[in-house]
This record gives sequence, structure tokens and C-alpha cells, in this order.
Amino acid sequence: MQINKLSDWLPTTNKEVKIRGWEELDVILFSGDAYVDHPSFGPAVIGRILESYGLKVAIVPQPNVNDDLQDFTKLGTPKLFFGVTGGCMDPMVSNYTASKKRRDKDAYTPNGDKGFRPDYATTVYTNILKDKFPDVPVLIGGIEASLRRVTHYDYWSDKLMPSILETSRADLLVYGMGEQPLREVVKLLQKGVPFSSLRTVKQTAFLVRKDETIPKNKNWDDVEIHSHDVCLENKKKFASNFKIIEQESNKLKARRIFQGIKDRTLVINPPFPTMLEKEIDASFDLPYTRLPHPKYNKRGPIPAFEMIKFSINIHRGCFGGCSFCTISAHQGKFIASRSEESVLREVDKVANMPDFKGYLSDIGGPSANMYKMKGKIQSICDKCVAPSCISPVICSNLDTSHKPLTKLYQAVDKHPKVKKSFIGSGIRHDMLVPEFNKNADPKELDDYTEEVMTKHISGRLKVAPEHTSDPVLKLMRKPSFEYFHKFKERFDKINVKKNLKLQLIPYFISNHPACEVEDMANLAAETKDMGFQLEQVQGFTPTPMTVATVIYYSGYHPYTLKPTKTPKSKKEKDEQHRFFFWYKKSNKDWIRNTLNKLGRKDLVDVLVPEKENKSWKSIKPASVKNTFDNAIPASHTRRKRKHKSKKKRS
Repeated sequence: MQINKLSDWLPTTNKEVKIRGWEELDVILFSGDAYVDHPSFGPAVIGRILESYGLKVAIVPQPNVNDDLQDFTKLGTPKLFFGVTGGCMDPMVSNYTASKKRRDKDAYTPNGDKGFRPDYATTVYTNILKDKFPDVPVLIGGIEASLRRVTHYDYWSDKLMPSILETSRADLLVYGMGEQPLREVVKLLQKGVPFSSLRTVKQTAFLVRKDETIPKNKNWDDVEIHSHDVCLENKKKFASNFKIIEQESNKLKARRIFQGIKDRTLVINPPFPTMLEKEIDASFDLPYTRLPHPKYNKRGPIPAFEMIKFSINIHRGCFGGCSFCTISAHQGKFIASRSEESVLREVDKVANMPDFKGYLSDIGGPSANMYKMKGKIQSICDKCVAPSCISPVICSNLDTSHKPLTKLYQAVDKHPKVKKSFIGSGIRHDMLVPEFNKNADPKELDDYTEEVMTKHISGRLKVAPEHTSDPVLKLMRKPSFEYFHKFKERFDKINVKKNLKLQLIPYFISNHPACEVEDMANLAAETKDMGFQLEQVQGFTPTPMTVATVIYYSGYHPYTLKPTKTPKSKKEKDEQHRFFFWYKKSNKDWIRNTLNKLGRKDLVDVLVPEKENKSWKSIKPASVKNTFDNAIPASHTRRKRKHKSKKKRS
């Protein structure tokens, strides 16, 4: 068994710097998360990447901003730059719920303690550093910086904010996954290029004075979007910006984006191509201890680490392009997959950890089943500007073969110390339905589904249909709910065939743009018809850099510029969310009165009848009816519920 030394982690104190025999540092990183030296934690990845280039790197996790600020000065001045990230989540999502209430726990802090990460952490940390070290460059990155790189709506302050480069005073911003741009930044700095001259590195952004010459690049075309001041005055023009930003973020040959901010110009350089297999392997193969820093040993476990301690991330990116999701905005829509060999090396490391009991908690990614999927003809993908490869239909050029993934699962399970590998990541159920995934081999889809159901879940399979209303699903860039019905039929068939008693756990969202109370009533009735009593639900939370958030703030769809309604008041949101819990006694009278006002007596009879079917009393939360003993006939599971409102739907 390997015993780690303190020097196996990146140093966090002067004592640890001295242990390594260093007199000065090249880069000092500041992070809103506790330091976990693991490839699933961005700050650790960046630290290890910089270290692999021969740099002397230290990290200051969760510096105190409420004292004399000595955490910001204790390691001195770095030779090259400070690096700042708010952490693995946007700090406002870490700190607040969808209803803007302060969270009781912070998953990225020992013991889940709150109060160790300030709101808008990247801006707070960077401003402190610029005050104390005005001549030292600051480079910001991570999801907070990435999604706030351009004019964006901030839900928690209810304001339209300029680029985080403006509010933080940072010198350079890296957006997306940072390995490729950081490699270029370090290479140029080591050649003696001044930090202030780093103006043509892909996947970076910076501010220049209006009278300053912007370096030309013969390989790039440029596009200018509406200035921040124009966006403040005109919500429709703000919305129109997003289409350009999203499309340029996902193109192989993207344009450089300019935006005016007061007396300066924001410059966003095009992104790097999707990481090659050898590049992403190299990132995951770095010498991580895979453990929290020993400084936390007496403070308690870090919840986010405990969740992924025995999990393996096999790819990055997501081609779903869901309107409410930030994954493709940060990781890109094209999939960067690790080699099977790299995954198996990590499995071996995990299997030899002293407290490993034989169970891997997850073999997955942003979506569990997108491993190795890509365009069949790359030249077609090179010209594509579609934000999603599977909405409104699966692209005929997309190879959705699940064979490499099935093969990987089987290879993992052959490890002598692995008793069982679970799939904890959500699965795109729509890609497993032949009626939707028309170019796939139906047998292959069934083989994968059967492999997962029989070997890789423990009673429950998580999927995310998100809604039942076709207008809402269309705006979400999700397929019709009919494909969830079809997937459930296949799920039930395998359950019977293999004599299993597995549950299907669907996730749903309320309060999404285009969703009305009647849509939620239909959702409640249809899922009740199917035997579900929902608990895996959430209210829509507007986060920067998503279609849905742009609609929430502006009232316009950024691609059509047509007005689109969104529930915004607390009353509207609470009423929509309440329909998820039709089975609670405290909601029944309210639901009955609401549906009667809507003229939906038909839904009253389904959701809150005077005499409830006794079989419902035995249903467990978030479960589906036992498909063997109390199966609902297929003819009753797809009751067509038309939206009776005469108002024109957006």
C-alpha cells in the first residue's frame, strides 16, 4: 500500500514550499474549493498541468476574505502570474438555492461547512490580488469565469452584468476546459513573451482600450456583438447576442468576438479544437494523489469528494445542448473521450486504494452514454452551427454506437478487485429508443440497456425527460415525452425478461421558460398515469450562458427573437412546483380549486379524485409501480392531454 508524503500534494503553505526546496514560485493558484488532488476537481487539474510544464506551483484553497487578508500574501509574489477560480461550481450556485435562500451546506468544503467561499469568489479574490500586487498579472478560469466572460444576466442580483474581466480587473480569462490554452500561455511566457502581449492565444479573453490596436490574425474572422451599454438599454438586442456567442463557441473555425464595455473592448478569441484522445489521457494520467489535502483530516469529510471518490470520468462534453444546461457552454458540444487504456489505469489506481471495497460508484461523464461518439464525416461537423446534435432529431452524421461503451464496462468489470461498477451519471434514454435514434441498430441499443440494467445499477436507473409538454420540451431542446414512454416499455420488457425489480427514476423541471401552470398539471397527471410519484424534481435556476436564462431575463428567444413567457414571480414558481406533489394531502384542495378555475375537470378526476384508488397508497416516493403485479395497460399510459388554453403558445 502506497503511503503519501505531504510533498505529494501541491504546496499550500510556506512550510510545504520549503519541503520541496523551493525559494520562489512561478504560479500561485487561488480557489473557492477546498483542495482535493483529484482529476474531477478543476483547481487540482490546473495545478498539475502547470506542474507538468516544469513550473513551481502552489495553491491557496478557500482564502479568508474576512480578516487581514494574509492568505493572499503569505506565499509572496509569483514569477509568472496568479491564477484564480471560484471552484468547480459557480459560487452563487454553491451558496444559494433556486429560491435565493442561503444553502445549509457547501459540498466542496470539509464537513459541508458554509461560509468559506464568498459570493462571486473569482471577482472578490482577483480584486484583492490586484490591490495588493498591482503589477502581477492575474489569470482567471473555471466555470464562474467561463460562463461570465461576456455580458450576462445574474439571477442572484437580478442585474445584467458586464464581462467578469471588467468587474474582477483580471488580465486574462481562460474559458472552457483549461489544458490547451494554458499550455500555449506557459509556452509563450517561457519564451519571454510579456504577459500583456498574450493576445492571440485561443480560448482566452481580455479587455483592451478602445484606442488600442487589436492584433490581427489572418486565420480568424471577426464579429462584433451589441455592446454592454446597448444590452442594458435593449433586452432584445441582448438576446440576439447569445445566438452568436453559442454558435461561435461550438464551431471548429469560429470567429473572434468583440464587445464594447464602456471605454474598452472585450476580445474573445476562438476556442481550441476538441481535445484529442492523447491530450485528455495526458490530463487524467497526471500524478494525482486522488485525496483531499491532509490539512483537512481533522475537519471532516468533503461531501463532493466522498461522492466521486470511487468514480471514473470517461469523457467530457455533451452534444445534447439542453437550453437550461451549461455543460456544452463550458466543456463544448463535441465529445473528448479517454482511451480504454487510460480508464483502466485509473480503475487500477482506485481498486488499490486502502478503503476500496470493490464497488465503483460511477463510470460516466456529463451524460453516461456519449463515450466515443462523434461525427461520421468530420468535414460535415466542421461546418455545423447547430447547438445540439440530437435536437430536434438525431443528426444522421452522428455515430451513436454504444459498442465501445459496452466493451469498456466489460473491461472494467474484469479487474480482479472490482465486484461491481455502477452507472451513477444520468443516461440519455432518448438515444436508446430506436424510434428516435433511427440510424442505430435496435439490437445494439437493447444490448446496452440490458447491460446497464443487469450489471450496473442497484435498483434504480436515473433518466431525465425533464417535462411532458411538447412546447416546453421543444424549447428545452429535448425530445417529445412519447420517447420516454417508449423507453419505459423497453425498460419494463427487460425487467420482466430478467426477472428484475428495478425502478426508473425520472427527473423533471418546473418553472422553465414556456411552461405554464396547465403544463405542470398535465405533467402531474401523465406521470401519475404511468405510476410515478415524483421526488427527483427541481425548479429552473437561471445560470449565465444558457438559452433559458436569456429568455428568463429578456423575454425573447435568442434564435427567433419572438416573445417567450417565463414564470418569474414567487407565486407562479411555487404554484408550478406544487403540482409535482399532487399526492400530498396539503396540496389536494389547492390543486382541485386551481384545476376547476382552469376548466380542467378531467385533470381533477385524475389527480385528486374524491375516491383515490387504494393501490396508490402503497406507492413509494420517486418510484414506479411494480411492473409485474400492478402494470398499467399500455393503452392507458399515454393519455393525450391537449392544452385547452386558447392563448397562442410561444
